[in-house]
Amino acid sequence: MTSTAITIGNSRRGDRVKPELLAPAGNMEKLKVAIRYGADAVYLGGKAFGLRNLADNFTVAELAEAAGYAHRHGVKVYLTVNAFPGNGALETLEAFLDEIEPIPFDGLIAADPGVIALIREKLPAREIHLSTQANTTNWKSASFWHSQGVGRVNLAREVPLDEVRETAQKCPGLELEAFVHGAMCISYSGRCLLSSAMTGRDANHGECTQPCRWNYAIVEETRPGEYFPIVEDDSGSFIFNSKDLCLIEHLPEIIESGVHSLKIEGRMKGIYYAASVIRVYRAAIDSYWENPAGYRLKQEWLEELSKVSHRGYTTGFLFGKPRDVDHEYLSRYIRSYEFVAMVQGSAPDGGTLLGVRNRLKVGDTLELIGQGAEFTSFTLTEMSDEEGNPLEVAHANQRVVIPHFPGACEFDLIRREKPLKVAE
Repeated sequence: MTSTAITIGNSRRGDRVKPELLAPAGNMEKLKVAIRYGADAVYLGGKAFGLRNLADNFTVAELAEAAGYAHRHGVKVYLTVNAFPGNGALETLEAFLDEIEPIPFDGLIAADPGVIALIREKLPAREIHLSTQANTTNWKSASFWHSQGVGRVNLAREVPLDEVRETAQKCPGLELEAFVHGAMCISYSGRCLLSSAMTGRDANHGECTQPCRWNYAIVEETRPGEYFPIVEDDSGSFIFNSKDLCLIEHLPEIIESGVHSLKIEGRMKGIYYAASVIRVYRAAIDSYWENPAGYRLKQEWLEELSKVSHRGYTTGFLFGKPRDVDHEYLSRYIRSYEFVAMVQGSAPDGGTLLGVRNRLKVGDTLELIGQGAEFTSFTLTEMSDEEGNPLEVAHANQRVVIPHFPGACEFDLIRREKPLKVAE
């Protein structure tokens, strides 16, 4: 039982190129899961200069390993260097660029003009992608960056669909990238100073502590020390918070707008989130591309996205400015399923070997989710440890053997339904 190489190349239809599905890879395991579930490309970061320094990220040696693994599976790899460094960091950045020079990344994602200039100086043959942090909100700005040697622009989340379409028309030869799913920052294109001001961790250096998710109260200036909660429920109100972006219902319009890459946010998210979201968007993109006239949004896609941890969903700025219903005042994750195990291969006795991530017991009703958009429900009738000793219960980090599960492959995930509740 081994994982299958996945190669999903871009195809053409008239003057349109099938957009790639770009997925997050916060560490090597997440990269392998993203590839298993259908990503055409992944984006990842080193230990510095990306904007997710609190993710696991990759050493230089691990970056080389990741690029090699992805390329063997026909998947592109983009490295994030989209932080905004001060003068004191430039020498270290130069050294980092020297270190990664031999690694065959398919693109470097940057936002700061000085960083872009340094990449062109040190790695002149390397493709450069402009990060959403650069706040590209109009076609003239996109055209400017194209003239500076940037091959792809990730448009700001604030750009509505009609302007995405216009930008594609006015900037021939420039690839456009757009977020289609994931967390939304409350600040303009992610340029937030709250974390830096309140905790000393600079969001634009990759260390955001997400203070927009915290609980706040009002203090009237003549009553210091008296806190008045902005009450929505007993937990308070979260006035800075946004629902998560979800554009699965509008993929046809986005694809036909001329966007080249559809990006999923989430380098800090777990592998269950990544697998579930990637496989739904993979199925939807392929379904539309193969038969645009007969394409129908499937209810099971919406149901699958509702099963991953999220804060409610919104279309963001795609059709204009968000309304009050796009804000999530409770700031709680909705979690209806929990990830309990990952398939690690075949056991010597012919059973299926699992790596347990959450408490598992005989009698549990489980679902195995594989590469396609379908899933299989089953009841766990028995399990044992690797020595063959029967188990009734297994805990996180154990390896257990269950009866042979036909069709299960390495990196397939197993989940369990839980009582629907709103969680922190």
